Amino acid sequence: FITLIWLLYSRPQSCCCRKIHSDAKPKDPFTLAQRDLTSLYDDIKKELFVSKELKSLCDYYFDGKGKAIRPMIVVLMARALNIHSNRAGDLLPGQRAIAMISEMIHTASLVHDDVIDGSDKRRGKRTINEVWGERKAILAGDFILSAASMALARIGNNTVVKVLSQVIEDLVRGEFMQLGSKENENERFKHYLEKTFKKTASLIANSCKAVSILVNSDPEVHEIAFQYGKNVGIAFQLVDDVLDFTSGASQMGKPTAADLKLGLATGPVLFACQQFPELHAMIMRRFSSKGDVDRAWQYVLQSDGVQQTTYLAQRYCQEAIRQLSMLRPSAERDALIRLTEMVLTRDK
Repeated sequence: FITLIWLLYSRPQSCCCRKIHSDAKPKDPFTLAQRDLTSLYDDIKKELFVSKELKSLCDYYFDGKGKAIRPMIVVLMARALNIHSNRAGDLLPGQRAIAMISEMIHTASLVHDDVIDGSDKRRGKRTINEVWGERKAILAGDFILSAASMALARIGNNTVVKVLSQVIEDLVRGEFMQLGSKENENERFKHYLEKTFKKTASLIANSCKAVSILVNSDPEVHEIAFQYGKNVGIAFQLVDDVLDFTSGASQMGKPTAADLKLGLATGPVLFACQQFPELHAMIMRRFSSKGDVDRAWQYVLQSDGVQQTTYLAQRYCQEAIRQLSMLRPSAERDALIRLTEMVLTRDK
């Protein structure tokens, strides 16, 4: 991860990812990936063909209303890698399956997260645990994961199985990391970034790596795909952590200050702690005392924590684009660059 000295002393600057890439305006990634994603949710529902009630639970988030960011990245990366590897851009069946599996693993993790957090809203509607109860929600998340594992096994590539199995391990380890706090402030930021990788970026990084394995035997190409996914994934979560302080509940589809209410110290809080040491005690007690959430909120807004976290997200996006620039030019590669830029400007 990033060095501590850089974290402590860098300050926001004028920064734009576009400077790295000066070609003509890339195609819209949503439009370019649309044909590959059209049947995505129908294919997922076929994997979840079970008894009526369990199917209702499992299909609840696969309603086609999600942004499908992860499978979009996977299909665009797959096509870019296929062109880079002197093949036609069309997806291989295994690559298409990986896009579907990535969305299944992501959705299963959301179901479990909502149970752990006691959330009652997700994507603007009631959560599965709110509608059906915690026990059935846990079982539904488990079932989606098992169906994803079955689909993964059918790809028939042991290396791909190993790479995507790492995602599930990382999700669990990341959740455990989120339950703890570090006393040492220097270790705390490293802990936060590692947790962010495991909970958010590992899925994107390893899915990109998996589609590269199916088309190219060069470890350097696998690493480019992995590093792009890692960096854009961390940037995505950093922006999410910023939006928790800057965006209203109507935009996010969930209450703001949600992380503070859950006792979580994200990037804006950790940066603010440098200017307001009073936050240290609050972080260690996970904002559990009366008034902690409101006071921490005010400290963050009075500090440059939001700007610093935004700048850090920009740095990760720059690195993601630097990695992509090593691939042969293609519409899909350029769409991934545009998608990386869009991560920084999203408001929900």
